[in-house]
Amino acid sequence: MLLYSWLSQATPVPTPTPTIDPDLVTPGPVGFAAIALVVVFVILLIWDMQRRIRRTRYRDEVRAELDAEQEAAAAVRATDTDADNADANDSDEPRK
Repeated sequence: MLLYSWLSQATPVPTPTPTIDPDLVTPGPVGFAAIALVVVFVILLIWDMQRRIRRTRYRDEVRAELDAEQEAAAAVRATDTDADNADANDSDEPRK
């Protein structure tokens, strides 16, 4: 009972909501310009990054093609060298 009477006396008094000036809360033209500049900067940054990634990917593709051509040329040279060595070994043997 004592607790109930104590809680009933301690009811909070509602405080009025303060009125806020909308000009202080909204960003206004300066805020809009700042956000627009950030958006333009991010778009330019993304565009530049895509170009750099594309350029790197093309370089890797060209390197892979050049490496494949070099490996193919080395394989042909090795095959030619093996065939020349086999012909040289055949001619060294005495004929019966």
